Amino acid sequence: MLKRARDAYAQVEGQITPFYGLAAALAMAVPLLAGSLTGRAAEGSVIALGAYLVALRAPEGPYGARARDLAGGVVMVAVGAGVGGALSGHLWPTVIVVPPLIALGVAVPRIGATAGLAVLLSAVRPPSADVVHTGVLELVGGLLTTALLLAPWPARRLRPLREALFEAADKVAMTLDAVAQDIGAPDESPLDDVHPDLIAVTRKPDWERCRRDASEALTSARATYALYRTGRGGGDPTRPERLIEALSRVLHETVTLQAVLEAARNYPPDREWELEAQTAVSALAARLRLLAGAIETWGEAPLGGEESAAVRRMGRAAETIRRAGLAGDEDLVAVSLIGQVRRSIDRIAGEVASARRIIAGGLRIGLGHPRMPDAPHPVSALERLRKAVRTRSPAFRQVSRVFVTALVSMTLAAALHLPHGHWMTITAMLSLRASYGETVDRLVQRVGGTAAGSVVAALLLTLAPGRPTTALIVFCFALAGFALRPVNFTYWALFGTPLAMLLLDFTVPADWRTAGERIGLTFAGTLLSFLAVSLLWPTGHRERLPVQLSRLLSLHADLVRAAADVTGGERVRLPHEKIVAAEEAAEAVGETRTRLCHERVPDTKLINRLDTVVRASHRIRDHLIAVARISREKAPDTGPVPEILDRLADTLEEAATAVKEPPEDREAPSPVLELDDELAGLDDYLSTLTRRRRAEIKSGVDRDELTPLRHALLQVSGTRYTIRALRRDTGRVIDGSLAAGSS
Repeated sequence: MLKRARDAYAQVEGQITPFYGLAAALAMAVPLLAGSLTGRAAEGSVIALGAYLVALRAPEGPYGARARDLAGGVVMVAVGAGVGGALSGHLWPTVIVVPPLIALGVAVPRIGATAGLAVLLSAVRPPSADVVHTGVLELVGGLLTTALLLAPWPARRLRPLREALFEAADKVAMTLDAVAQDIGAPDESPLDDVHPDLIAVTRKPDWERCRRDASEALTSARATYALYRTGRGGGDPTRPERLIEALSRVLHETVTLQAVLEAARNYPPDREWELEAQTAVSALAARLRLLAGAIETWGEAPLGGEESAAVRRMGRAAETIRRAGLAGDEDLVAVSLIGQVRRSIDRIAGEVASARRIIAGGLRIGLGHPRMPDAPHPVSALERLRKAVRTRSPAFRQVSRVFVTALVSMTLAAALHLPHGHWMTITAMLSLRASYGETVDRLVQRVGGTAAGSVVAALLLTLAPGRPTTALIVFCFALAGFALRPVNFTYWALFGTPLAMLLLDFTVPADWRTAGERIGLTFAGTLLSFLAVSLLWPTGHRERLPVQLSRLLSLHADLVRAAADVTGGERVRLPHEKIVAAEEAAEAVGETRTRLCHERVPDTKLINRLDTVVRASHRIRDHLIAVARISREKAPDTGPVPEILDRLADTLEEAATAVKEPPEDREAPSPVLELDDELAGLDDYLSTLTRRRRAEIKSGVDRDELTPLRHALLQVSGTRYTIRALRRDTGRVIDGSLAAGSS
C-alpha cells in the first residue's frame, strides 16, 4: 500500500496550465471581493460558485469547441442551481434527484459532473425565497468564467491546431530517426521472441513505439482540425488538410522503407550502401524537424532548402549497385531491394518538399459561424442504452456502481442528519473509477490532499477571518489548484479542498471543527468508494475480450484482403478507413489490457498475451502498408502474393469465429503454419523472375527500360521478406487471441 501511495503521488498526468488557473481564480475572487466591499457577500458567493462549477469542466481543444463546451456547462449550472435551490431544505427529495444526475454525468461525458454538482451544492445551501435569482447569479458566474477562458481567442485561435501539427511533424521525424538507427544494426527479432520489452532496453528510439506515436499524433491532428469551422464547402482541401495528408504519406512511405530495409538486411549487396542510406534518412528527419519548428513558431524559424545532398549521394550509391547488378557482379534480388530503398527515400524527400511548400505558403484557415454542440440522436442513443443494459457493458456497470454509491452516501447523510454530508457524496462520486487500481490511486490522492488542505484552510481562516482577506485566499487557492490540476489529482485535492470550503461557507467562514468534519466525511466517502469497487459487480472488461478479439481479427482480415486486391491490381491503394478501423480495434484491446493491469489481482499471463496481440497487430498493419505501397508499380504477374494474402485473411476470419465459438479441438495447430508450401512457392517464383530478368538483359533489352519483368522483380523482391514477417505476426495474433479468449 505504501508503494501504491508513493506511485499515486508521483504520477504526472499533464502539464501545468497557468492561464487556466488565473482565469478561474479571477472569475471566483472578483465576485467575492466585490460582494464583500459592497455588503452583498451572499450574492458574490453564489456568483463565485457558478464560476467554480463551470471552471471545473476544463475544456480543451480549439476555442470553438471550448466555447460550445463552456456554453453547455453554463446552461447546466444555471438550471442545476434553480433545481437545487428548489430542493434546498428538503433532504429526501434531494436524495431522490441527485444520484441519477450523478450517474447520468458518468454515462454522458458531455454532461460530466457539472449537473450533479450544481444541484447538490445548491441544495445544501440555506433555502432562498428567490430560486430564479440564485440561478441567474450562478449563470453570471459561469458566463464570467467563460469570458475569461475565451479571452485569448483573437490572438491564440489557431494555437491548438499549430500544436497538433507540430506534434505530428515531430513524431513523424522520430520515425525517420528510428529507421536511420536500424540501418546496419543487427537483427533483434530473437530478443522480441524472448520478451517484447528487451528491444526497448537495448536500443532507443524504438521503431514500433515511434510508429504508434506518429500515427496517434496524425489522428489527433485530424481530430483537432475537424473541430475548426472553416466556412468552406466541399471544395479544395485547405493547407492544414494538405499538410496532414503529406505527413501521413511520409509516415506510410517510412513504414515501407523500414520493411524494405529489413529485407535488404537479409539480402545485402557486396558494395557499401548503409552509411549513405542512414545519412540520407537522418537528413530527411532533420529537414522534417525544421518544418516542425517553423510550424511551432508560425513561420519564424527557417524552413531549410528543398534539395538534400545526402539524398543525392544515396542515389549515386544505389546507381553504382544497379550497374554492378546489370554487369553480373551483384545479385539481382539485392539490387532490386536497394532500388526500392532508393525509391522510398526519394518519395519521402518529395513529400517533405511538398510539406515545405505548404508551410511556406502559410497555414491559414477561414472563420466559420458559431454553432452549438450537436444534439445526440435520440434513436441511436436509446439503442446504445439498450445494448449497454443487455450486454452489461463495463460503462453500464460503472454507471450503476456510481449511482448506488451516491445513493447510499446521500441516504446516510440524510438519515444521520450530517451537517456537511455532501462532502462524503462528492468524494464518492469524484473518486470512483472504472477499475480497482485507478480508484485506489484516486482515493489515496484525495485523502492525503484533503486532509492537508482542510488543515491549511482552517489555519488560514483562523489567522485571517475577514471576508476581503478570504477572497484573496480564494484567489491563491484557485490559481494553484486549477493550474496544477492537470499535473496530479493530489494537488487539486490539496488546493481544491479549502477552495470549496471557502466558497460554500463564505458568509460563515469555516473553522477547525468544519475542517475535522470535512476530513472525517472524506474518509467515509473513501470507504464507500473502496467498498463499491471491491464488492459490487466486476468491471466486465475480461468478459468483453472475446468480442473485442474477434472484431480485431475480422477487421485485420478485411485489411489483409484489401492488400490482396492491391497486389492483384483490383485496388489502387489500401482504404484509409480500413486501416483506421483495424487500428481502433487494436487500441480497444490495448485499453482492455490496461484496465486489466488495474485489477486487484492482475492476471499477468493474460496481460502478456494481450500485449503480444496488440504489438503484433500493429506490425501487421505496417506490413500491409508496405506491401500495398510497393505494389504501386504495375507488373503483369505478382506470383502467389495475392493468394498468400487471401489465405492469411481466411485464417484470420476463421480465428475470429473460433474466439467467439471456441472449437473442441484445443490442440489444433495454427492454420498459418499451413502456408509453408505457398511461401516456398514464392521463393521459387522469385528465383524464376531473377533468371528471366538476366535472360532479358542478355537478349539486348535496354538495361534502363522499365519492363514488366523488371517491375515484377522489384515487387516480389521487396515484398518477399515482408510477407514472411506478416505470416509470423499473423500467427502471433491468432495464437494469442485464441489463448486470451479462452482464458
